[in-house]
Amino acid sequence: MASLCLVVDDSRVVRKVARRILEAHGFIVAEAADGQQALEACRAQMPDCVLLDWNMPVMNGIVFLKRLRAEYGPEKPAVVFCTTETELTSIEQAMASGAQEYIMKPFDEDILVGKFEQVGLL
Repeated sequence: MASLCLVVDDSRVVRKVARRILEAHGFIVAEAADGQQALEACRAQMPDCVLLDWNMPVMNGIVFLKRLRAEYGPEKPAVVFCTTETELTSIEQAMASGAQEYIMKPFDEDILVGKFEQVGLL
């Protein structure tokens, strides 16, 4: 059975690119434009993994991740941050908040697939 990946990014272009790559690798993809939509999507149907942007309106990625982990625990779903935040403190904050991996934007298929392989999703 295919895994469900929730792609959370306020950029429609980024969501579209990620969807194309993930669907080519057998994922079913759902999308959310901000952390609030993502949390509601998780409550409706928990994805196997989340590809998560940091800087979004309404609820940013870190707030979403902390709420997700508070409600559902530290393990599932796997969360891969995908952001332009390059500061080491940002990466450390994402990992401390419960992310399994971290991708820098812009990303390509090799980077995305490689990170998903590292966390055991492919």
